[in-house]
Amino acid sequence: MAANVETLGSLERRLSMSVPVDEVERQFGERLRKLARGMKMAGFRPGKVPLKLVARQYGPQVRSEVIGDALQKRFSDAVKEANLKVAGNPRIEPVTKEGADAENDKTFDFNATFEVYPEVTTGDLSGVTIERPIAAVGDAEIEKTLEILRKQRTTFAAAPGRVSQKGDKLTIDFEGKIDGETFQGGSAKGFGFALGEGRMLPEFEAAAEGMAAGETKSFDLKFPEDYHGKDVAGKTATFALTVNQVEAPSLPELNAEFAKGLGVQDGDLDKMRADIKANVEREVAKRIKTRTKAQALQALHDSTPIELPRALVEMETQNMVQQARTDLEARGLKMEQLPFEPSAFESGAKRRVALGLIIGELAKKEGLKPKPDQIRKLIEEQAQSYESPAEVVKWFYMQPQRLTEMEGLALEDNVVDWVMSKAKVVDKAIPFDELMGSGT
Repeated sequence: MAANVETLGSLERRLSMSVPVDEVERQFGERLRKLARGMKMAGFRPGKVPLKLVARQYGPQVRSEVIGDALQKRFSDAVKEANLKVAGNPRIEPVTKEGADAENDKTFDFNATFEVYPEVTTGDLSGVTIERPIAAVGDAEIEKTLEILRKQRTTFAAAPGRVSQKGDKLTIDFEGKIDGETFQGGSAKGFGFALGEGRMLPEFEAAAEGMAAGETKSFDLKFPEDYHGKDVAGKTATFALTVNQVEAPSLPELNAEFAKGLGVQDGDLDKMRADIKANVEREVAKRIKTRTKAQALQALHDSTPIELPRALVEMETQNMVQQARTDLEARGLKMEQLPFEPSAFESGAKRRVALGLIIGELAKKEGLKPKPDQIRKLIEEQAQSYESPAEVVKWFYMQPQRLTEMEGLALEDNVVDWVMSKAKVVDKAIPFDELMGSGT
């Protein structure tokens, strides 16, 4: 069986393959006979079905499998012999023959078109500056965190006669009209929301603020031009608003009961603060690491131009689309309801593929593959935020997929360390609130 590899582009290749007809017929006959020995068919004893009947029913499928297996082996042998690393799946197409070639055909001929992985040469990082954030965790930061925890546990109680203000919870009826006509989503009864949370448009919240239970108000509101509801975007609506109830917020006291609610069983406030400090320090370290890592990987990406196989970008794009679809469905939404197309994921997919290729090359070239104890340490760090860290560690080691993910994170950590050893690293103090409010 002959095979020939052509270069169609920097990454694209075409492999010509031939499978002898007599070899296919021999394999075809052997598989049919094997199939017949175990076949059952009405009117015949098991294993005694005539070969012609077996061929009539299963022949096309068996022949296709024989040719497919032969091509797969030929393809694998050829790319191995040529020392080619195939990116994605090959596109295999039969070669059409005409005239005398078709009449005297002794081979099945095919072309396999595919891409190969690019050569990766890491760029110069000596001119790159990475800013490593530094944020202090002192008593003031612990008190800020305590206030956030208190606000998260706010309770509300009806306050008859209270004039509403930011932080209050309102129960309202409202009806909106545009040009005298009601519109979808513009009316509700018994609707509840908290003033100042930003759940409603600013003009709507401004109109509701300062009202007491039983009061009614009419006001105009212009929807933003980029409002998600396209039917009302840029239009002005007149709303009739009635406040049914105003509930005032109440923060829990800093006492033993509050501490117990945070998991400190004996209610000791000093221990509670110590636990909060440890948790905040872990979160600060995590966010500093995340920011630093983002800069390092971006520097690596920007300094290493690389041509990407289209097949890998398409596969990663589809993976991202599927992940987005899964996440949205978990929230009760569908991708069709949101204003983006699958093509919107392509840029991110290209970056992921590029970094994956660069990191893989660095791991091999610089010996950055993580060791078991490094992976274990990373798992234990993540487990610290759970109630039973030891059980979480066991769970990771019982989940091959999760363990693989942790190995990938450990490899990225090694790559980041390598980048920072090549680049200029500058420590930069940033406010605690900026770091914790960044969401990164």
